Amino acid sequence: MAGRADANRRRIMDIALAELLRDADASMDQIARAAGVVRRTVYGHFPSRDALIGALTDDAAEAVAEAQAAALQGVDDPAEALARSMLAVWDIADGYRLLISLAQRSVTVEGIHRRMAPVRHECTAILQRGLDEGRFVSPLPAEALAYVREQLLFGLMQAVNDGVLPPEQAGRSAAVTALTAAGVPAREAGELVAGLT
Repeated sequence: MAGRADANRRRIMDIALAELLRDADASMDQIARAAGVVRRTVYGHFPSRDALIGALTDDAAEAVAEAQAAALQGVDDPAEALARSMLAVWDIADGYRLLISLAQRSVTVEGIHRRMAPVRHECTAILQRGLDEGRFVSPLPAEALAYVREQLLFGLMQAVNDGVLPPEQAGRSAAVTALTAAGVPAREAGELVAGLT
């Protein structure tokens, strides 16, 4: 029985994500109709719209962490690791851009920040290695640079949402900017990212 409940919950979440990305103001009623269930079924899994958005945000954070981990496998150069990480994270985050805007209203920025902690910690390790090896040069410590990288990601997501930056440009721009923020010369950063995309 638990397997079926889990499958129903997953299906509702998938449909809710699609509905919320289509209409940021989609109600629980709309989500229930789209999922082909009664409203009570949705509320049985998620006591509120905010709880549903929180669960979707958890999924997004987990997907980002998995993408980053996969991108870093077998990469020794800290600059390449940082670029690959940013590109992989952007690929996942881009699909959740509108959800992140919603989550900032209901889950709170602190809630998103907490969910991104594993990704930020892994990024801090890359940045520390790069600083230790002299590959990165920054007046900021590695942990602060990891916060800069995270905010850069969110800032570019908002820039795409607001139509300021074309989505197809954002991932590469994020990677180059993260590298230059870590002290990699802009030309070298651009060439490294171009070689990866």
